[in-house]
Amino acid sequence: MHATLFDFNGVIADDEHIHLACFRDAVARYAITISDADYKDRYLGFDDTGAFAAILNDAGRAPDSDLVAKLVEAKKPLYLARAERELRIFEGARDLILRRAAIGPVVIVSGALDHEIVFCLNKMGIAHRVLFRIAANHVRACKPDPEGYLLAMTKLAPLGVTSAVVIEDSIAGIAAAKAASLRCVAVAHTYAEAELVRAGADAVALTLSGLTDALLDGDIT
Repeated sequence: MHATLFDFNGVIADDEHIHLACFRDAVARYAITISDADYKDRYLGFDDTGAFAAILNDAGRAPDSDLVAKLVEAKKPLYLARAERELRIFEGARDLILRRAAIGPVVIVSGALDHEIVFCLNKMGIAHRVLFRIAANHVRACKPDPEGYLLAMTKLAPLGVTSAVVIEDSIAGIAAAKAASLRCVAVAHTYAEAELVRAGADAVALTLSGLTDALLDGDIT
């Protein structure tokens, strides 16, 4: 059996603008600012814990674990409030998940928190088509560490899953997938095609509509 492992932010949910706004709101009281460029180049791809630690460090503040945890908690209601108003789903995401679920198990492996993923899947009306989720709060290390993808494959193994393809949009996500020895097809929602190729993606599509089954499954047998 063959599985499809979806990243979430930047692949399914078009919500990086929401995350950036919430990171900014959470650290504003500490007189820390985050530019668009820094978010894309430095923090995109991290989970909230990793991002806040990096943001604090870059601002010259010690990334104290208690402060990081406080910021992560502060961001949770900020995200849900903005998502209620501003969450966008990438065109074709719902159909792609349904199509791949008809072929084999679909799993979400993401640096997002689980309640964010559930909120989005329920909004899309397809939570029942996702077998399970590996979220930031389910692992010890975020992407580019491969822990999330390795855990997903471990959980899939008893079901007879012998191979999987990963759909990613970020440099860190590609690194995680390849470190887990998985085929990774990227969609150029967040980074340019050339950047994704340099990062090691096995194939790249400009939009979700380009993710045909032939492109996704490639030489997987």
